[in-house]
Amino acid sequence: MSGEFSIVVRGGGDIATGTIHRLHRCGFSVLVLETDRPSAIRRHVAFSEAVYEGSWTVEGVEAVRVETPEEAVRRREQGKVPVLADAECRCLEQIRPRVLVDAILAKKNLGTNLEMADTVIALGPGFTAGKDAHLVIETMRGHNLGRILTEGTARPNTGVPGVIAGFGKERVIHSPADGRMVNCSRIGDLVEKGQIIAHVGQTPVRASLTGVLRGLLRDGYPVTKGFKIADIDPRESEQKNCFTISDKARCIAGGVLEGILSRERVQFLQK
Repeated sequence: MSGEFSIVVRGGGDIATGTIHRLHRCGFSVLVLETDRPSAIRRHVAFSEAVYEGSWTVEGVEAVRVETPEEAVRRREQGKVPVLADAECRCLEQIRPRVLVDAILAKKNLGTNLEMADTVIALGPGFTAGKDAHLVIETMRGHNLGRILTEGTARPNTGVPGVIAGFGKERVIHSPADGRMVNCSRIGDLVEKGQIIAHVGQTPVRASLTGVLRGLLRDGYPVTKGFKIADIDPRESEQKNCFTISDKARCIAGGVLEGILSRERVQFLQK
C-alpha cells in the first residue's frame, strides 16, 4: 500500500483539524491517526470526534472512522478524510507517506522521527528541527505564530492560554477532582461566572467567567484532577466561532502547507 496516502497526520484535535482541513481542500490525500479515546476540548471543530461518532463534519469536510488501512483507502476515494485509531503508527508498516505531520500538540515527542516519511513536520514544542523532524512549526500566539523553523525548537509551553478580551488563564477550566464528566451545559452556551456547567463525579465544575462555552470535554470522559476540561470565550458576540476553525489553527495550517510545498519543490529540483 506504499504511496496510497501522500500525508499522514498524527492527531485530530482542533489545531490539527485546521491543518487536515486545508490539506484536504488543497487536494492532498490525508490519513489521520488518533488514539482510541481522544480528549479534544473544542470538539465541534475536531475531526477526532469521528472516533466516537463514526463520522464528523467540520466546515463542509467529512471525516470518518476506519478500522484498517485498506478501508481508509476506500473512504479516501469517496472524498472523505479517514481517521484510524492507531496512536502507535502501526499502519506505517503498510503505508509510506511522503509527508508525516505530528499535530498531537503533546508538548513532547511521542515517537515521531525522521524515518517515518520523506518530510516530517512537527507542531509546537518538544521537537528539534533537523533531529526529530525536518521542520517545526511555531504554535505560540504572537509574531512568530505559524513560522517554519528549519533549526532549533518552538517556544516552550507556558501553560497560560492566549489573552482574549483581557482574560488569559481564567478562560481555561481544569478538573477539580478525579472522576467522570457529567455535563450540564453544551458547547456554544452562554454561561455566567460561577454557574455549574458540569460535574466531575459529584464535584461541581463552575464557569470561571461569563462568556461563551467554547470547549467542553465529552460527557462521560474519565479525568484526573487538574486535567483541562473546558474553555470559555468572554466575547459573547463570538458564539458562532465555537463551530468554525480558529484563526490560530488556520495560521498554523498555512505554515504546514508552505513547509510541504517548499520541501517538495526542493526535492523536485534536486532530481
